[in-house]
Amino acid sequence: MEQITSTLYTIGIIILVILFFNLMIFVHELGHFLAGKWRGAYIDRFQIWFGKPIWQKEIGGVKWGLGWIPAGGFVSLPQMEDMEKIEGSAEVPEGLKPLKALDKIIIAAAGPFFSLLLAYVFAVIVWGVGKPATAEINTTIGYIMPNSPAAEAGLLPGDKITAIDGQTVSKWMGNMEGVTELVAMSEHEKITFDIVRTAADGTEQKMTILSGYKVPETSFWQRSAMRKVGIMPAAPATIGKVVENSPAAKAGLQSGQTITALNGTRIFTPYAITEMSEKGQEMTLTLQAKDGTISEVNIRPAIPANWQGKEGAAPILGVSWAGTIKDIELEHPSPQAQVNQSLKWMGDTLDKLFAPGSNIGVQHLSGPVGIGSYIYKMMDAGNGMGWRLVLWFAVVLNVNLAVLNMLPLPVVDGGHVVLGFVEMIRRKPINSKILDSIFMGFIMLLMGFFVFVTLMDIGDLFGGEQEPQELPAPIFAQIEP
Repeated sequence: MEQITSTLYTIGIIILVILFFNLMIFVHELGHFLAGKWRGAYIDRFQIWFGKPIWQKEIGGVKWGLGWIPAGGFVSLPQMEDMEKIEGSAEVPEGLKPLKALDKIIIAAAGPFFSLLLAYVFAVIVWGVGKPATAEINTTIGYIMPNSPAAEAGLLPGDKITAIDGQTVSKWMGNMEGVTELVAMSEHEKITFDIVRTAADGTEQKMTILSGYKVPETSFWQRSAMRKVGIMPAAPATIGKVVENSPAAKAGLQSGQTITALNGTRIFTPYAITEMSEKGQEMTLTLQAKDGTISEVNIRPAIPANWQGKEGAAPILGVSWAGTIKDIELEHPSPQAQVNQSLKWMGDTLDKLFAPGSNIGVQHLSGPVGIGSYIYKMMDAGNGMGWRLVLWFAVVLNVNLAVLNMLPLPVVDGGHVVLGFVEMIRRKPINSKILDSIFMGFIMLLMGFFVFVTLMDIGDLFGGEQEPQELPAPIFAQIEP
């Protein structure tokens, strides 16, 4: 029964994602449709998805339909430009007069305008219901990977990062402004870290450290990885639960205690304890109780009895760590602030896409499959905030849809706007044969790009590294006295 419920839940989310995409497409095309009606244009079809219609109904002289290729949609306006190769043939009445250039411009621009309006509609909703945001702000390094570029550069656990490549940073990840994103999108051979290092006596020293980076290898069917330097964020190693009969229980470790040092060296993340535990060697832990009392214990990690012989089993202390992320809060950015932020992200992405020293390329852009997967993950968030995240993401997507469609490229709306202005200047349309050649060339490029990013999306979904087999909850054998 549980499996059936889980499957139905997954199917439900997938249906919601499809409906979400179709809403965006419908509103965008509705802009063209209403503008066409306003300017007196002949409208043959209004179709969601491309290809031969699997459903079609004529209403008010317009054929409304659903295609079989689940991508995009269109309003067939024969008086605009010849789009037969994309939209299929249209039934054109005899004696149909051409549209004025101004009418073409208005009809073409109406789609992106409606997408922008939809972005504002979602932004108003987000303004009211709130957008999830964690209250914790942390840029302190908790762990340095051995032999990593960060280790070679001289960065240390406990260093607080204040800026990367001159850009101030106030969080580890998020909104393309965190430590992770700024490292990934860096453009230089050396990444500049401005840090504050606190000495043992409490004095602080501002330093600038140049670090190299590594790009992890990926398979040919996957996107190339982003730049990494080998650092992890700081988090308190506070004990949550202690497993019965475990080394931690026998050493007297208790829930609420925080491990502040390992073998006399201060630590800034539970990961340092986990990594050392896997070696199975005895170690000395410095503990701080809730009341501030300091104590030390010697402890040797062990493999749980029910892990013996299992793949991935390694010695552990037998503790779980208390949550390190603060309660999720809701922020209420104004609609204009949300749109401005979306525009900034898009501008930053395009800037990195064409920056000569950047590792960001066309392969890192996502198509419907990748975007749908991202929305699915947000909807599936276990904190009950998924729907709020999707509403916020809708603002970003519709702003992107509006801007991308206004680029002065053939086939997209911006290209039609440019053609309209050219026609106004020339006082006559551009030769249809020339336009047909240009459009067909760009259609081929566009389809090739679509197939490429879709394959990358699929590669990320199904071709990644296999998750390690999850081990059962640890059980330690009781040793008879």
